[in-house]
Amino acid sequence: MVKLPSSKSISNRALIICALSANSHEPLSFSSCNSLMPDNLSDCDDTDVIVRAMRHMPDVIDIKAAGTAMRFMTAFLAATDSGKHVITGTERMKHRPIAILVDALRSLGAEIDYQGVEGFPPLSINGSKLEGGVLEIAGNVSSQFISALLMIGPVLRHGLTLRLTGEIISRPYIDLTLWTMREFGAEVEWTAVDTIEVKPKPYLQREYLIENDWSAASYWYEMLALSDDPDAEVQLEGLMDGSKQGDSSVRYIFSLLGVKTVFASKKAGKPTTVTLRKNGHCVPRLEYDFMNAPDLAQTFVVACCALRVPFHFKGLQTLKIKETDRIHALKTEMAKLGYDIVDTNDCELSWNGDTSRVLPSDAPVSIDTYDDHRMALAFAPLALQRRIAINNPQVVTKSYPQFWEHLREAGFEVNEE
Repeated sequence: MVKLPSSKSISNRALIICALSANSHEPLSFSSCNSLMPDNLSDCDDTDVIVRAMRHMPDVIDIKAAGTAMRFMTAFLAATDSGKHVITGTERMKHRPIAILVDALRSLGAEIDYQGVEGFPPLSINGSKLEGGVLEIAGNVSSQFISALLMIGPVLRHGLTLRLTGEIISRPYIDLTLWTMREFGAEVEWTAVDTIEVKPKPYLQREYLIENDWSAASYWYEMLALSDDPDAEVQLEGLMDGSKQGDSSVRYIFSLLGVKTVFASKKAGKPTTVTLRKNGHCVPRLEYDFMNAPDLAQTFVVACCALRVPFHFKGLQTLKIKETDRIHALKTEMAKLGYDIVDTNDCELSWNGDTSRVLPSDAPVSIDTYDDHRMALAFAPLALQRRIAINNPQVVTKSYPQFWEHLREAGFEVNEE
């Protein structure tokens, strides 16, 4: 039985919303409202930086490598009477674009200045109550920008009408935000295929239980898919059938690679135990559009190559601006294993099934992680097939701090050097 980590995506949304619900007339933080902390809160790095910021509200808020925290906290600080703060992060964070969010907040009246290169963190933010109103933003930008704006909608004097122009990507992450907002009493809905309306109605304070993480579950699906034991099974704790997490689509995609998902209970809104088993079927080729679940791409690139399943994956345009350039990282590390991955237009990856060379299974391969937790998490299951070393393994603390311990409990030999 694997007790998966709590959902980072839900935890970070719930934290921002809980803080916004604390008090509609005074500076908002957890410094005086610890009772509002959600139950089963994630203990990963990305969530911890938000908790620390909310509790202490220092003049300089360092969110380290947490992209979600940078986007969510920028909107939170701009739209509340929280005073003046500088928000910054790692060197990589200082190269991740944020101009689209800053421009949107400025159009609502926010006082935000760049402290370094225009368009990138760090930012100086002087928080104040904002008027709200109608706002347009491109639908093909990071869903975190959109979610950050949506979550402050209920505390804006006139609410928020958000119009998304062009193609809308990562819609499940936007829907997850809307669902979490509604859980705390917000009146928010899609009023058209491209428009979301948020009423100026304060959030409600309530107890809240966070589901475990389907993204973390994906690595156990990968392990079962790569196992050569036809009777192997994995039990995962704390997941829900009908989950609002976009990465819950992993259960469907891995069913195409030979993994069956069985829920102990299908009661709506109630976490339960999920059992993974072999289903005996695997497609000869996998084509999939990851526009709505880009964080799963690394898992499936590695899994398909290891299973010798050719693939063509689309919808990967956001991978270049994640913790690292994930398209470059995947191509580089898979090449070490003999797999030549082809990228097209920085938004598609494919493999035709050929290998440039065949490496003996006992030949050690060292995988670089590029300060990206999902590189370590996605490549680790290859240990079922060959000797592998993961460089900078501590990066998993960003989303799954107990990962290496859980691997040991499952029977893997994990040595730290």
